[in-house]
Amino acid sequence: MALNVRQAAGSLMVVGLSGTELTGLERAWLKLVRPGGTILFRRNIADALQTRALLGEVTSFCGSRALRCVDLEGGTVDRLRDALAAMPAAQLVARANSLPALAAKTKPRRGWGTRSLAYQHGELIGCGVKAFGFNVTLAPVLDLALQHSAQVMGTRSTGSNADEVVAFARPFLAGLASQGVSGCGKHFPGLGGGTKDSHFDTPEVERGWNELWAEDIAPYRALRDELPMVMVNHAAYPHTKGKDLPATASPFWITEVLRKRIGYRGLIFSDDMEMGGILKFLPMEEAAVAAIRAGMDMIEICHSPELILRAYEALIVEAERSTAFRTLLLKRAQEAAKKRARIVPVQAAKALNAKQFETLRTKIRAFHEKVLALAGDVASDSAGSKLKPVVETA
Repeated sequence: MALNVRQAAGSLMVVGLSGTELTGLERAWLKLVRPGGTILFRRNIADALQTRALLGEVTSFCGSRALRCVDLEGGTVDRLRDALAAMPAAQLVARANSLPALAAKTKPRRGWGTRSLAYQHGELIGCGVKAFGFNVTLAPVLDLALQHSAQVMGTRSTGSNADEVVAFARPFLAGLASQGVSGCGKHFPGLGGGTKDSHFDTPEVERGWNELWAEDIAPYRALRDELPMVMVNHAAYPHTKGKDLPATASPFWITEVLRKRIGYRGLIFSDDMEMGGILKFLPMEEAAVAAIRAGMDMIEICHSPELILRAYEALIVEAERSTAFRTLLLKRAQEAAKKRARIVPVQAAKALNAKQFETLRTKIRAFHEKVLALAGDVASDSAGSKLKPVVETA
């Protein structure tokens, strides 16, 4: 069915909410915008039953195959920690799985065959995400674990080079897929060389094109056909053709590099457009239009109804002003709908009963304990190497 401009504009947005239930105001603007999906945070999640009900009501206002997103990487980024169980950080899982001698210690449960810890991590995250009614988790992180970004990224990065990152991400994505959950590689084209937190400022990554292509971008090239979604970050790369423009608004990074040079055909998704990394550079109206014009499939706005409506109206106004943008907006909406149809199930997975939910919780806790023990062994075995111990409590 052909979309009109208003329908197209709303369908390119993924929106956040204020609490565990919809307010009357939220129902009103959701009915107007008809977004392409939603993203929930810990403020929205009390338990599985409540979350599934909230997602069901929100997506009743959305178009078909709506994205139901959550950030669940493990470690510091884990929106289900309080409602389910704490997942181990991806960096810990990657380190625990990194040495052949340790791999021999990880005797898998019956039916798991020789699946790696990274696969098990993805599988368990997929199980948890699905149990709460989500169909997308915004993971894995593909940023390199470099000294520049260590204070910002913490235990989110899984390797200091592309081979290490891909060695974790490939089985992790397969584990998610085994549960019918889509992953999202982030944060393209790479935050490993950044020193600022893009939640507050626009990081300037002082790495040249050749270095970025060979190192930071290498995981996206290797996983091109395995990533259902790619998230673009708000950093600037002044020593490249992208210059000082944040990647989320850059035709160079989104269209020329990601779409054309890499040949990525999956869903291209923005980091939160409310973050300082973009809003300190452009007002919301200009940022939303610039992102779509640059090649973005969908933009994410995680909290403010005012900013959601400003972005929505800006897309419509620009489409009414510019015939070229109108054509682009309608085309992008059609393409995004097709991409969502490829990665989003028709129906949400069935809810777990109480016994199944507790079994899942027990599995996650046991896996976390195993990873912590093995990661400690990695730190011991790596004494004197570039790897340093990571401290995390279950």
